[in-house]
Amino acid sequence: MRVNNRIYADKVRLIGHDKEQIGIVTVPEALNRAEEVDLDLVEISPNAKPPVCKIMDFGKFKYEEKKKAQQSRRNHHVIKVKELRMRPNIGDHDLENKLKMGKKFLDEGYKLKLTLMYRGREMSRQDLGEDLLTRVLSSLSEHAQVEKDSPLMGRKKSIILAPK
Repeated sequence: MRVNNRIYADKVRLIGHDKEQIGIVTVPEALNRAEEVDLDLVEISPNAKPPVCKIMDFGKFKYEEKKKAQQSRRNHHVIKVKELRMRPNIGDHDLENKLKMGKKFLDEGYKLKLTLMYRGREMSRQDLGEDLLTRVLSSLSEHAQVEKDSPLMGRKKSIILAPK
């Protein structure tokens, strides 16, 4: 951003310090108006015809921009997804361990993606997979809610759960 004497345009569209539109003026006149109120002339939009300049306190403006950037970084957080993969003929003990891990992930605040993978002739018995997903969802119902239930895509079916 160009400030004060570093503005090279002949004429600029000037916006006053109280946000009123002053109009198109020459750069020296705009600099004089900024000096009268003891503020800086800041080029806001250099690509406009004519460039847009505003009378403001440049130090305060930079400080507020820095604070906005910090606030947006603070509010921005990535939601991570943990995945549990299983097959329709999973053993009971293996399923218990998967459910225990799923509950742990949900309690830690992660989203959980349940992926049911079919192999070979398991595709002909998709009802077993649906029964398994129903059992898993009923056991995780107190920890999570279904966020997205996608249909069978190829040989995989996925369900995304969000923590309550």
